[in-house]
Amino acid sequence: MDKKLLKAMNEQINKEMFSAYLYLGMAVYLEKKTLLGCSKWMQLQAKEEMEHAMKIFHYLLERGCEVELDAIAKPSVDYSSVKDVFQKTLKHEQFVTASINKLYETAVAANDNAAGIFLQWFVAEQVEEESHASEILGQLDYIKDDSPAMLMLDKALGART
Repeated sequence: MDKKLLKAMNEQINKEMFSAYLYLGMAVYLEKKTLLGCSKWMQLQAKEEMEHAMKIFHYLLERGCEVELDAIAKPSVDYSSVKDVFQKTLKHEQFVTASINKLYETAVAANDNAAGIFLQWFVAEQVEEESHASEILGQLDYIKDDSPAMLMLDKALGART
């Protein structure tokens, strides 16, 4: 595998693992707010991000490449509101989307068709990730300071499997 592409793939593993850690930090905040459904949603999101990291991890090993694991930065557990949590979720997903797109472009530039095909799944996945965060933010816009509505959203998010 092209050295630049391999480096970028290893960096993406770290970004996916940080995403999981970030969402666990958000789950801590939501749990403290007794929004257990929102916390569960974030915990499942964290699990999904680890699955993304492992997907790249296994792909590199299948290709006979070196996997380099780097330190994961400490995430915040302090937010100003539930809306702040989901605004930061969307912003982070947009960051990941940009990273995945750049990674895909690196694979294409390296003429690594196998990596390009592999990364197409991640490109499509990011559309879904951003969409979910945007939908929740839209619902939070309707809720404003309506506690019963927030509890209904919490229950709905807690139904995620």
